[in-house]
Amino acid sequence: MADAGNVTALFRASTAHTPSYSALNRAAPDGGQPLVDFCIPCNPYFPTPEMYEELGGRLRDILTYYPSGADTIAAELSAVLGLNPQTVVMGNGSTELITWIDHLLVRDALAVPVPTFGRWTDQSMETGKRVDMFLLPESDGFVLDPHAFVDFVRSRGSRTAVVCNPNNPDGGMLPRRSVLALLDALQDLDLVVVDESFLEFADAGPESSVADEAVLRPNVIVLRSLGKNFGLHGVRFGYLVANPGLSGRVRAALPKWNLNSFAETVVFMLRQHRHAYDLSLRQVRRDRQEMIWHLGRLPGLTSYPSQGNFVYVRLPDGVDGAALRDRLLAEHGILVRECGNKIGSSSRFLRLVVRPPVDVQHLVGGLEQTLYATGGGGLLPVPYGTGNPAVDRLVMRA
Repeated sequence: MADAGNVTALFRASTAHTPSYSALNRAAPDGGQPLVDFCIPCNPYFPTPEMYEELGGRLRDILTYYPSGADTIAAELSAVLGLNPQTVVMGNGSTELITWIDHLLVRDALAVPVPTFGRWTDQSMETGKRVDMFLLPESDGFVLDPHAFVDFVRSRGSRTAVVCNPNNPDGGMLPRRSVLALLDALQDLDLVVVDESFLEFADAGPESSVADEAVLRPNVIVLRSLGKNFGLHGVRFGYLVANPGLSGRVRAALPKWNLNSFAETVVFMLRQHRHAYDLSLRQVRRDRQEMIWHLGRLPGLTSYPSQGNFVYVRLPDGVDGAALRDRLLAEHGILVRECGNKIGSSSRFLRLVVRPPVDVQHLVGGLEQTLYATGGGGLLPVPYGTGNPAVDRLVMRA
């Protein structure tokens, strides 16, 4: 089992982010139980064992030599994806691209539905801009109403709008036609970003992307992640798609060697392993449906429809997600994402990553033993407030 004192202290040390997997492993005692990770949204089926073996055999060269320039790597990715390389910019993770989008293209105010990926709220606030947060209603299952969002943008006078599709943490997704209508309605803004970081996991897959429209519009950027899709968060790489003018502004600001040799190696392996990648996505979609079904059988627990590789759940009344997280980790070696530090969410919610059925059975067993134990094994009640004033204000308005 993990050392509860050392490990849970890491969660209390930061109110903004979950501790890294490496930090959690370092805090656990030697020989402790391996973590079953339902927190970090990786594809569990890719890379394949054969790819890992190939990467291992090339490890010395990967670590020894400089990578090619980002343009070379982006040109190969564009060829694999069928994109014009002049419309593609690769970054050291999607977070690097979000940072540069904020610095270069966002002026005084940005509108974004919440809860969502934290960098879309935090980044612009850190650079002194106003962030207009449109609260997704729990009563409607956190579904985004595009018309209401457009009205909100107009009422606030926001000049940039961001929509994550699918959204993180709830997995809600607008169909392509609704996203295009949203882009039409906001065509006068400085910028509209559609963050499609988890779109590859959606049932409709790439067909629901609006990247083909982004290259034709003057104010649209589509953001995509590779680390999440390829199961390689440690290899920091993502990309954006936009018209050549917008993409050129971001590309010109990036360092020449902002991508590492691992990223280059994986990108140049994709042609050979594209079929295995497609199969991995299909398996994640099947696992998601099975996982939602199993979670739906737990009394008092609500799971929301998802098109990401994760499921957003509301815990039974009276359950504190932070206490549940700590006990699952200490008693069952299960790592989950408690959402009390997400604006628009609270400690009543968990985001659970889709994993293979054998791991889901372990999760369900841990939840059953922790949530429904008798004889004094119950969890602490939900505290008043989350400890995050911004979260509390939005949750109280919900």
